[in-house]
Amino acid sequence: MTYDLHIIRRFITGYVLLLIGLIVFFVVLHYVEYIDDFMDRGATMRDVFLMYYPNYIPEIVRLISPLAIFMAAVFLTGRLSQKLEIASLQSAGVSIYRLLVPFLLVGVVVTGFMFWFNGWIVPVTNQVRLNFEQDYTKDALGQAEFANIHRQNAPGSIISVSFYERNSKTATSVTLQTFSPEGVMTERIDADRMMWIDSTSSWQMIEPTVRTFDENGNMTQRVFARIDTTLSLLPRDFARTQGDVDAMSITMAKDYLESLERTGANRLGRPLVMYYSKYSYPLSNLILILLAVPLASVRRRGGQAIQLAIGLVLAFIYLALMKLIEPFGYAGELSPITAAWAPHIIFLCFALFVMQRVNNWKWIRPVKVTDAISAR
Repeated sequence: MTYDLHIIRRFITGYVLLLIGLIVFFVVLHYVEYIDDFMDRGATMRDVFLMYYPNYIPEIVRLISPLAIFMAAVFLTGRLSQKLEIASLQSAGVSIYRLLVPFLLVGVVVTGFMFWFNGWIVPVTNQVRLNFEQDYTKDALGQAEFANIHRQNAPGSIISVSFYERNSKTATSVTLQTFSPEGVMTERIDADRMMWIDSTSSWQMIEPTVRTFDENGNMTQRVFARIDTTLSLLPRDFARTQGDVDAMSITMAKDYLESLERTGANRLGRPLVMYYSKYSYPLSNLILILLAVPLASVRRRGGQAIQLAIGLVLAFIYLALMKLIEPFGYAGELSPITAAWAPHIIFLCFALFVMQRVNNWKWIRPVKVTDAISAR
């Protein structure tokens, strides 16, 4: 138990230090890349360093936490291996599974924390970050839809919009069509503009023309100055950006996606992949520990440098695999849930395979007297 606490303390310390180092590295690299955008678009250094980056750090933590915990596990296990502490445990009959216990305890806590952090804290700060990027960077995520929008308002009711302006919540060239159960049009409303009224939580159509059709196909036409109407559609249902789900908690994103599916919105691959990733990505912290400890427990020529190099290559392959598979989910060639979970399942199977092999101690060369002397 004392040895477990010793490992836990060293593991957490290494994880935190690596996390801080990677955050600083990422911020510096990002600032060097985007300083021209900030300067050209009028962002002050106060805004950049006191508003933008403090709200960007939670997103950075979410992204680099698996890499930091993997490197910390590789480094600590490699140290134990080089000092022959793992060899001593092997001689005492300790399996790789028992060695994993303190690492897994930390991994479970970090995974649970990152699930909560990614699901409810990061979206709040991402709202500020994405708004800042929209104003001050050229690579801001643009709107996925803003023109020629078609939505289902209710069964038998379709609304079409030529253009929607997100900031003012105003739609232009609006057509609302209502059909009978037999598919015959019973009413059509055409309006030059439609605006969202926050005080009444309703839509206001400007200068609408209302055409109604009776059973014989006869039309009655009326023109109004304005009509206040309540639709099942909210402003968020008309305009979407690629980063919408990033700025929503898990519960908000679930309601948002259900609303889009209900209204018949298309191109939902990207937001669905991002939504399922809120569940799958935190597990990478635990999966990489399952891979790091068995991998680094094997003593190799070249010491820890070789172990860290192998570990970094595998970690980047893991992250690259996620980025390679996600576009297939965006395009619909894979289901979004498969695109979000497949890389993690693949590496979990690989980690379990490595662990099973190492537990048989087939990869560990016998400890020589010279090794013991040099380790001391």
